[in-house]
Amino acid sequence: MRASDLSLTVTDSLAQAGTRLADFFTPSLRLGVTGLARSGKTVFITALIRNLTQGGRLPFFEPAASGRLLSATLEPQPDDNVPRFDYESHVAALSADPPAWPESTRRVAELRVALSFLPEHPLRRALGIRRLNLDIVDYPGEWLLDLAMLSQNYAAWSREALERARDPSRKASSSDWLSFVAGLDPAAPEDERAALDGARRFTDYLQAVRAQSVVATLGPGRFLMPGDLEGSPLLTFFPLDLAEGASPERGSLAAMMARRYDSYVQHVVRPFFREHFSRLDRQIVLVDVLGALNGGAEAVRELERALASVLQAFRPGPASWLASLIGARRIDRLLFAATKADHIHHTSHDRLEAILRLLTERAAVRAGDAGAETRVMALAALRATREAQVRDGRATLPCIVGVPLPGERVDGETFDGRREAAIFPGDLPDDAAAALSSTAPLGLTFLRFRPPQLKPVQASGEIPAAPHIRLDRALDFLIGDWLA
Repeated sequence: MRASDLSLTVTDSLAQAGTRLADFFTPSLRLGVTGLARSGKTVFITALIRNLTQGGRLPFFEPAASGRLLSATLEPQPDDNVPRFDYESHVAALSADPPAWPESTRRVAELRVALSFLPEHPLRRALGIRRLNLDIVDYPGEWLLDLAMLSQNYAAWSREALERARDPSRKASSSDWLSFVAGLDPAAPEDERAALDGARRFTDYLQAVRAQSVVATLGPGRFLMPGDLEGSPLLTFFPLDLAEGASPERGSLAAMMARRYDSYVQHVVRPFFREHFSRLDRQIVLVDVLGALNGGAEAVRELERALASVLQAFRPGPASWLASLIGARRIDRLLFAATKADHIHHTSHDRLEAILRLLTERAAVRAGDAGAETRVMALAALRATREAQVRDGRATLPCIVGVPLPGERVDGETFDGRREAAIFPGDLPDDAAAALSSTAPLGLTFLRFRPPQLKPVQASGEIPAAPHIRLDRALDFLIGDWLA
């Protein structure tokens, strides 16, 4: 072998060894994305991936703004037993003519984005860490709220569920199921027909509340999204009116319901916590605060209960990119994002954030110390409107302009889905506490708008950026420190 060949062989071997070492020291960050009631979770993930992989305008995402983010590419699915987030289909829907909002996902899904960057941290440079695997985990918000069941037995869960069903605001939805429960004797022998009938009526009640409420946080989550569990005994239980401190007798209807409740927790809730939630490093919870405010006092109370339940689910403790290399994971950053910021003028964005901040602070008091660093933000991952000033007599109104979806109505006018309209949505109150204590809806005007069409790559090679509001700031908080 010639000396030159030997030199090349040694050089190649060292390069391959360096690559294997770098791959070994490539940290992975698992980012959980969930949302409460129509909050735009699928759109958020789609916009996040597109802006990373196709060079969106992200001036407040420091790694991109400084030029240290070199590339972002989609990688093969990291978990063989988890469905892949269908990014391409969602982009196709938004690129169609006319564009359409993508379908919501109704199960856990995942996608990996490999980020190449120039590190600033001395230890990262010394170890050759120049890549980060960002694993985005998408899951329904209802499943997150189910985690509260881990600390509840059947009797406690029944009391809470019945109390909420008896709220006057739910009378129309719950009356049939409550009448059925009132006619049952929990001490009667277990009865499969009663279990099936009661579970059906209970599910109908949950679905009715979800359809009518802007903030629907009732569960169990799989009753609303059964997936492959449809028809399973795991979903054939319901709350019973049990006396305080009563212990169900063996073979009774109450014992049957308690057994199936425990099975649901054991076979549905615990696996979700163990296989998905407990492996997360960062989390964003998307919240439709505007819808709750416009829904009145009960919707706001429901939202606050949901936020308290969310905060109870997060484990305290610091995490780091180094901890990910040895398998130690803690959710150490939690972002609550008030979505649909493009539905109001920017002059109300600070007020929207203040309202969500107060909501999360009050929820944190109820939940105890969550441990994670928490931040709130108003954003729109894909902006469907622009702003304009419209004269109304002597007054100038701050309006938003967009194309309302077909069938949307305001002031007696029905839109056809093609014509642009300028809408004055109203102003959020200056005082967040006053907004949350109001017993009446705020009288805001919200329409659903057609999404902007995502444009293909231009002949020049330029990729038109998708408009957004603070998506870059959200990215910087959630993953920016891992790219330092």
